Amino acid sequence: MIAPQSITRESRLQQDSWQGTLWLAPDFAILHGAAGATASHAHYAHQLMLSTGAPFTAELDGIVHTTRHLLVDSLRPHAILSAPAPLLTIYAEPQRLSGAALLAAAGGAGVPSLDKLAAALQAQPREILADARMQRALDQVDVLLSGKVSAAAVAEAAHLSLSQLERLFSAQLGLPVRRLVLWRRLRLAIRFILLGSTLTEAAHGAGFADAAHFSRTMRSLFGVRADRSLRQLKVTLLD
Repeated sequence: MIAPQSITRESRLQQDSWQGTLWLAPDFAILHGAAGATASHAHYAHQLMLSTGAPFTAELDGIVHTTRHLLVDSLRPHAILSAPAPLLTIYAEPQRLSGAALLAAAGGAGVPSLDKLAAALQAQPREILADARMQRALDQVDVLLSGKVSAAAVAEAAHLSLSQLERLFSAQLGLPVRRLVLWRRLRLAIRFILLGSTLTEAAHGAGFADAAHFSRTMRSLFGVRADRSLRQLKVTLLD
């Protein structure tokens, strides 16, 4: 007989999935429900986790925390190790909402209801990119997502040279162009799946080479399997 201590994190991941309600807005999402364990990962979104009951255990930058709330800033490695109570988890685009804005929306007294949290997030002031050329570049990335995203085409739309484009992406967004494109592809593919597309349809619609490429990216950036973690969610779209 295998001792309980010998169960690996990988086997726990195979048993767990995300279940509950997802409210999806253009620049943030709120997941309310049971949270499965995840592998260590780092994604572009800011993430705030709030327990509705017992503390959860998570690893952040290699340090284990047992707490009822935890803010994970963009690109910081983290993993959920155990979450016995349902969580409210907010994901937000960092060029639009800061980590401080997530904390302000959540408030300081208890855990807000899902509708109050959504309203508070919608009311938070949005960050504005200092350089208008960056917004043109991001708009062009989104236009091209279903196919090949050429850095030259993005630079041309933003009236930038390729070297200027890369420098501004790294300085203002914190990611090189290629990784920002990958993040936006993943975000679009997730939306397609939540709206009923198959894994393959979502992958192709968001410009991935195939479903396997999408699945690897999902696992790398969110620490979970797309086929296990997205189908269990009831989705509400917010304007």
